[in-house]
Amino acid sequence: MNDSKKMQNAVRTILAEIGEDPEREGLRATPERVQRMYGELCAGYQMDLETVVHGAIFEERCDSMVLVRNISFYSMCEHHMLPFYGKIHVAYFPDGKIIGLSKIPRIVEMYARRLQVQERMTQQICDAIETILHPRGIAVMTNGMHMCSIMRGVKKESAELITTRFTGVFKDNSEMREEFYRQVGLSTPVGLLQ
Repeated sequence: MNDSKKMQNAVRTILAEIGEDPEREGLRATPERVQRMYGELCAGYQMDLETVVHGAIFEERCDSMVLVRNISFYSMCEHHMLPFYGKIHVAYFPDGKIIGLSKIPRIVEMYARRLQVQERMTQQICDAIETILHPRGIAVMTNGMHMCSIMRGVKKESAELITTRFTGVFKDNSEMREEFYRQVGLSTPVGLLQ
């Protein structure tokens, strides 16, 4: 965080504007806590792809899909600064190179820990895998629950947003997409196979 005092003062202003007393006992330390919280929730701005991957790219002959599924994520909607969270599934079909297992969840974390929209985050994760591996294809599926539509607005607590991004063999080959959906535990609607 660039200027912690500025952020803390902004939080005090918000507290006063909603009708609270920033000096009451339960709120006195809130500006500092909120400032630290945003440092953690937005830590992705301090990360870059090269540092996250840390050279964990390996030459390997592999002729099948590599899938890391059920990666939990927590992010912040850039429109209302409310949380959204869920699971991300990332698959790639190698073309002579693979990545260390922990690096895909770290890439997810790097993009999730920023102010986001789910559609962009899904694309960024796919683009990152493309940049570092140049595989024969990539599949990314994000399932998100958005507090901005649960707590406010339409107030629909069971509405999920699903975003996908497919490249290469996952985009061009319906059987590969079907296998991806099957592996992440979804039955594939006929329309998605065409």
